[in-house]
Order: sequence, then C-alpha cells, then structure tokens
Amino acid sequence: MPLQDLPCGSLQGSMLSQSNKMNKRKSTYGFLSEGLDMECTPTESIQQWSPHHKHQRLLSMGKENACNQFVLARRSRRKKESTSCISWDHLPDELLLRILFYIPLQDLLRMSTVCKRWHRLAFDESLWHSVDLEGLTHVGPALQQVLKTGVRMLRCPRSFMEEFHFTGSGPLQIVLMDLSSSMIPSSSLESILCHCRLVEYLSLEALQLSDAIISSLSMNPNLLQLNLSGCSGFSAPVLTHMLKSCTRIEQLNMSWCDFDNNHVKSVVNNVNAGVTHLNLSGYRESLTLEDVKVLVARCPDIQALDLSDSTLLMADSFPCPPTAEGSAAPLPEPLLPHPPRCTHGPGLHKELPRISINSRPFSGIARPTPATGLTGSFMWNRKCRLRFRL
Repeated sequence: MPLQDLPCGSLQGSMLSQSNKMNKRKSTYGFLSEGLDMECTPTESIQQWSPHHKHQRLLSMGKENACNQFVLARRSRRKKESTSCISWDHLPDELLLRILFYIPLQDLLRMSTVCKRWHRLAFDESLWHSVDLEGLTHVGPALQQVLKTGVRMLRCPRSFMEEFHFTGSGPLQIVLMDLSSSMIPSSSLESILCHCRLVEYLSLEALQLSDAIISSLSMNPNLLQLNLSGCSGFSAPVLTHMLKSCTRIEQLNMSWCDFDNNHVKSVVNNVNAGVTHLNLSGYRESLTLEDVKVLVARCPDIQALDLSDSTLLMADSFPCPPTAEGSAAPLPEPLLPHPPRCTHGPGLHKELPRISINSRPFSGIARPTPATGLTGSFMWNRKCRLRFRL
C-alpha cells in the first residue's frame, strides 16, 4: 500500500520496533563500533570485542596460540647434523679429475650420467688424451664423441664404422692414429682427416682411400711415419703432391698397394731424401732396376729397405760402397728372387752392413704394432689409457 494510505499507528509501531532493535545492537557492540570508527584503534580492543566463535577457532590452531593471541610464525629449519666425512661436492675439480684419471672407460661413461658437473669433468680433455676402440662395431657415434674431446692418440683397428660425417668445426688434436684393417667409408674417413693438421704417426693399412684423403694428408707437414700398405683408390699425381709436402717422413710403408708404374715412380722420385725405413714390396712388374738406383742415390740415409717379391731386381741395382783405396768393391752375387720373399746372398749383407734388406719375415716399417714388438693397447710403443673392452 502507498505510504500515505497506511494508518499512523501501524507506521509508528514499525518505526519503534526498528529503533528498539538498533538500540540493542548498539548496546551490545557499541564500544567496538565506536572504536572501529577511530583511526587508531588498539589491537587489544579488537581482540577483546571480536566475536566469541572466531576466538574459539583461533585458539585451536596450534601451540603458538596457546596464550589466547594469534601469532604468525615460521619454524626454523632443522640444522643438519655435522659429519666428519668430506662430500664429493666439496672437492675441487682438479682433485676429481685426478681420481677420474684411474677409472676405466666404461665406468667413466657411467659416472658422466650422475650430474651436470660430473658430465663436464668426465669429458674433460685431460682424461681423453689416448683412447683405444679396437674391434668396436658401429663405432661412428662413439668416434664422433671421442674426436670432440680433443684426443691425441686414437687407436681403432679392426673396427666397423657406418656412414657418418664428422660435425666438428675446428682442427683436431690427433697426433697418432691407427685405423688399420677397419671398415670405414672413404667419405667418413675424409671428414676426419680434413680436420687434421698435427698428425705425426698414421696407419691406414688395407683401407679404400681417395684423392681427397691423400690431399688431406699433405696438410700435415710434421708427418714422420706413414703406413699405406695395401691401400688403393688414389692417383699418382696426388701421391706426388703429398710426398712433396710431407718432407719429414722417416718411415714409409707403400707395400702391396694398387700401384702402376706411375705410382712407383712417384714414390721413388719424391719421397723424402732423409727417409731411413722404406717398404716397397709387392711390385713384381712395376719396380725396375732403374727405380731402385734412383732411390738409393736420392736417399743415402736408408737403414732398412724392403723390396720383397720384386722379380725384376738384381744385385747391380745397389751401389757398392767405396773401399779403402777409393775404388768400388764388386758385389759377390746377384739377388735371387724367390717367391714370396727375396733371398739374398750373405755377401750383400757383408758389403752393405749399413742397410738391412729384407732382414725380417714380416716387415714392421711404419706399422703401429709390428709382429715382433708390443701388442695389445700399445701404438708406436705408446700405451693408450682409455680402452674399450668387449
């Protein structure tokens, strides 16, 4: 009903009832409402005049509220018990590297998965100075990782490598490398050798090579010993360029390669004049007497010369040393070829004591592990520390 139509008695009664209710609320919470209206209300007053049900709920929240006062607190962390042992995390990197130096290859790889720090230390360059991966199958991923560690001595004979491309950008640190009798694609081998500049000892025996691989060898001027026995797949001009570039070669093994007359003449005319050990065996129809005469005249420092299975050679291909009177002493008898090795008369060794010609049944010239020398994890009389055991 409209307000003006209501009777005065009912309107006054409703207003009186409303005022009575407001007076009761003020009598109950009057002090609290007056205090809350002030800017600086004491905290004790708020806690005293707060509703009882909230106060009861705060009292049951824990021991911190046992004194009827709510307090925000944080328990202190429990102190670790001090121990007398030294943690691995407290050891410096130098000491950890010294410990890892005596760990085998398989265990070192397992330790590299412990944490990031151990992974970094496990692949430190100082631990991967020399590695032996002999007989490893699918050696591509392992060799990729080993080359990136800065290895200097790499022994990987009689291994199988699938097609892969070395992704490194900078030059490799390899000084000694043996890949003899391994199954390696020529493109993969090329991707490795094109990054080598410091190689001094190299064996690629019985591998399929290419002109690009031989050209990569010419970028190693410090090459001292080179074993290309049984290799094939490269031309004579590239071989000539490599021999002219590597002027420090002391031992060279070019036996039983897929050579023609041009290859043989490239070796005879361009090999380092200071070479001391040379193996040119296996060229029955390519190595002539004139070639040997030129070779011996160019290389006066030869100490060991292997010319096995060369049927065209005779004794007059070797110059006679001068006698006391200054004249040339005649050689007693010619060289008698006898397959598969050449048999020489005792007079030749007597007249040429400086040169050891076919003195062993198996030549060890430029080979990393000759039959009469060290075997196992040794390479050119140096031992590889990290060895993969099958």
